[in-house]
Amino acid sequence: MPDSLTTNSPIIAAYRAATPGSAAAAEKAARLFPSGVTHDSRYLEPYGLYITRAKGPRKWDVDGNCYVDYFGGHGALLLGHCHPKVVAAVEQQVERGTHFGASHELEIAWAEWVMKLIPSAERVRFTSSGTEATMMALRLARAFTGKSKIIRFKHHFHGWHDHMTSGYASHFDGSPTPGVLPGVTTGLVLAEQNDAVGLARLLDDDDDIAAAILEPTGAHGAQLPIDPAFLVELRELTRQHGVLLIFDEVVTGFRVSPGGAQVEYGIRPDLTTLAKILAGGLPGGAITGRKDILDLLDFQVTKAADREKISHQGTFNANPLSAAAGVAALEIVGTTDACARANRYAETLRRRINEVFEEERVPWAVEGSSGRGLFRQTPSRARAQIPAGDDDPWRRFQRQPRRHNLGHAWRSRTRGHDDRPPQSHPHAETGARDLGPAVRAHGCCRVEVCDHLDLDQEVRAGR
Repeated sequence: MPDSLTTNSPIIAAYRAATPGSAAAAEKAARLFPSGVTHDSRYLEPYGLYITRAKGPRKWDVDGNCYVDYFGGHGALLLGHCHPKVVAAVEQQVERGTHFGASHELEIAWAEWVMKLIPSAERVRFTSSGTEATMMALRLARAFTGKSKIIRFKHHFHGWHDHMTSGYASHFDGSPTPGVLPGVTTGLVLAEQNDAVGLARLLDDDDDIAAAILEPTGAHGAQLPIDPAFLVELRELTRQHGVLLIFDEVVTGFRVSPGGAQVEYGIRPDLTTLAKILAGGLPGGAITGRKDILDLLDFQVTKAADREKISHQGTFNANPLSAAAGVAALEIVGTTDACARANRYAETLRRRINEVFEEERVPWAVEGSSGRGLFRQTPSRARAQIPAGDDDPWRRFQRQPRRHNLGHAWRSRTRGHDDRPPQSHPHAETGARDLGPAVRAHGCCRVEVCDHLDLDQEVRAGR
């Protein structure tokens, strides 16, 4: 997007002075893409950075500036940029072929790692994205149960397809967003997370519910944390009512633990959707879960049962490059303590930033778990208390900090190629120190921090 922001912020002035190349690229992009971006989360004011290369925990923009990367490939890079084993696997596969239009052994190895790490995985079907995986999960649930409705929880994100647009950032009354047919939203039932009583009432009042889907750590990747006790009640209630439970582990899979949130919380869902870390930083997703449900994709099983098979194509499903990267990444996740160390580093970072806030007398705090964190004002208005008819003031608040292009929430990753732990990294310390004065100077409600930045801490070569 072109730079049209009017402000006297010294932070913005410094940003503009340091990034003229990104500003020029943004001008060109504005003539090519809506708002000049190819992903909504990259919409930043006055403009986003344009990156030329990345390595380990760092990336470099077109102006030569070096950054500690707190985006982390939108959560896909637990191991950092250009992990040697992942790069070697992809380079080797490029020389062998990028697309065979046929089955190959790497897809078998990839699925074997998924089934080894995810306890609920009895069968796997690969897709090209997390959005595709959640679309297939809903279709499988409806076909398997013969029921038509889906329970989804307010503010939880499951991709951009028609069934998942209402109730995430707007339309909390269940009305359709632009371009979505009203008939689609009538098949959705919006619920509040952590409200077991309300959920029980919904299930008692409606016997046409096929499945319930949620982010198992809470809305927006745990920015609204889930109560683990609620997950236990959710599993029991869905089982009692013959409703399938779908864990959307696109974000949490292979990150919260090698087996995802379902291992961390000891809950076995019926279906699980995966992406991001699954493919080692390349495009890729998957739907996995109970064999009897995924059998609806099986030619022989459906024929023998005289049932219509669910059709599923996808030019790049389980493509050799993504499979090669996925096998390399999941092997590291499955044979090392990568997830545990990332979680420990995130806890260290949260503690140190909170110490800076206290020292600088800034009324903010960092909370989080499992390698993620959230900056919030103290005391804060709990997002889960927003009325259903409200057009999400939290979301409106989040858009404002984007003006300053700093970090609001993160996912951590393992240590860097230079092997420096987070507490010794100069950028992390300086960033934390600079944050206090910036918050005081610009006001807590419009602090210079933005939402959904994936803070991936240091990465280590050979992980």
